[in-house]
Amino acid sequence: MKKKLFALALAAALGLSLAACSGGAQPGAAATPAPAPAGDQQTPPADGAPAESDLAYVQGKGTLVVGITNFNPMDYPDDNGEWIGFDADMAKLFAESLGVEAEFIEINWDNKIMELETKGIDAVWNGMTLTAEVTSSMGTSEPYCLNGQVVVLPAGKAADYQTAESLSGLSFAVESGSAGAEQLDALEIPYTAMQTQANALMEVASGASDACVIDLLMAGAMIGEGTSYPDLTYTVQLNSEEYGVGFRRGSDLVDAFNTFWKEAYDAGTVMEVATTYGVQESIIEK
Repeated sequence: MKKKLFALALAAALGLSLAACSGGAQPGAAATPAPAPAGDQQTPPADGAPAESDLAYVQGKGTLVVGITNFNPMDYPDDNGEWIGFDADMAKLFAESLGVEAEFIEINWDNKIMELETKGIDAVWNGMTLTAEVTSSMGTSEPYCLNGQVVVLPAGKAADYQTAESLSGLSFAVESGSAGAEQLDALEIPYTAMQTQANALMEVASGASDACVIDLLMAGAMIGEGTSYPDLTYTVQLNSEEYGVGFRRGSDLVDAFNTFWKEAYDAGTVMEVATTYGVQESIIEK
C-alpha cells in the first residue's frame, strides 16, 4: 500500500460556546423563597445539552483523546509504533484544526460508551458503525464512509458457504460488541467473542475457528493475495452500513467535526488520504 504524508493547514480555529440564560422576576409575580447559596445550586442542562463545552474542555487540556482498536486500514501502528490509517490521519488533522494534538488510546470495544462518558476518551474514531445503540448513546457525526459485515473463511471452503443460510454449521470468532456480533446474533449463530477483529482473523488463520465476521474494509486490506492472510477470503456480505465518529451526547465537538469534514472534503484532503489507504471508493460524497 502506498504511503504518503499529507498536511492540511486549516487556518481558522473552530470556536463554539454554550450560552447560559437567566430569568428575572416578572411584574405581579408571587414572591419566591431566596435562592440557595451558589455552591449548593445545581442547574441541570437542557435536554440533550452538555453541562460544559466539550470543545473548550479539549482545547483547555491541549489533546483530543481518540479511542481506537487495531483496525487496518483505519487505525493501526506503523513500524515505529505510530498510529496511522485513514481514520488516524484524519483524526490528527481534525485535532490540528482545533489547535490541539491527537492522542490515541486502544480501548476495549465493549467499553466505548463508558470510556466517553467518564472522559477516558473524547472521541471514538475507529470505523465505527452507526448502530441504534451507538446513535442513542453518543453524539455522532454525519456518516462519512460506507461498509458492510462479511464472512471470512479459508479460500478452500468458500464455495460451500455462499449464503447466510449455509453458515449455521460453522464455528465463528467475532469482535465482542461489534456490528459483526450483532449480525451473528440476528442469525442466531453462536460465536467466540474476541477482543478485536484482528484477533478474530487470527482465530480463523490458526484453524481455531471456521470463520469470522469482520468489516468489509478490513477484509479488503488484510486478506487475500499479497496480504498477511493469502489463504483467506470473504463470501457472504451480511449487511450494508455507514461509519461515523462518536462523541459524548450533546457535545459541541459534533458540529466542529462536521464543519471540519466538509471543509476537508471540499479541499480534496479527504479523498487524498482515502486514496493513500485504498478506501476512496467507500467515502461518502459531501
